[in-house]
Amino acid sequence: MNGVKSIYNLMFGRHLFLTNTISAGVLLGAGDSIVQTFEGRRIKKKGGEWARDWKRTGRMTVVGFFFGPMAHKYYKYLDWWLPGRDFKTIAQKIMVEQIIMSPVSLVIFFGGMGLLEGQSWEKGVQEFKSKFWTVYMADWTVWPAAQCINFYFLPPKLRVIYVNFVTLGWDVFLSYIKHEFKKDQD
Repeated sequence: MNGVKSIYNLMFGRHLFLTNTISAGVLLGAGDSIVQTFEGRRIKKKGGEWARDWKRTGRMTVVGFFFGPMAHKYYKYLDWWLPGRDFKTIAQKIMVEQIIMSPVSLVIFFGGMGLLEGQSWEKGVQEFKSKFWTVYMADWTVWPAAQCINFYFLPPKLRVIYVNFVTLGWDVFLSYIKHEFKKDQD
């Protein structure tokens, strides 16, 4: 039991920044891997050939490694700026999340993925614009409830890791929208 406590203290104490960064990258890559598994099954079911795109998963992981430090700093700032766990404060934090952080994160996701794919920043922003409302409306169905739990029940040091695990499901959705949404529209 002391070993588990020691690891917990290292991960969520002295190495919290590293824990948040690594978990964000690994889980974004895992979300893409899940989507690719479903894509492969669908393609094989239709009699087609399919191979996992490890570079795509790598790009998703890299973007996740960028989000980890950003989230680490953001939640520290948010808790400093809006301290407390009362209803009004939680509602304010959720509104900041939805009105400011969500669109910023989506621009970074689509722009960053585009750059890693060799596209121009402008093309990434164009993709963001074409997919924004689809993703943003879905965002409103997932994140306010998830963040209500985060801001009310969890201590600040667990905010990012919690968000990273909720994000695993969200990342599956983002990977689908990023890589398959256009194909499914054809």
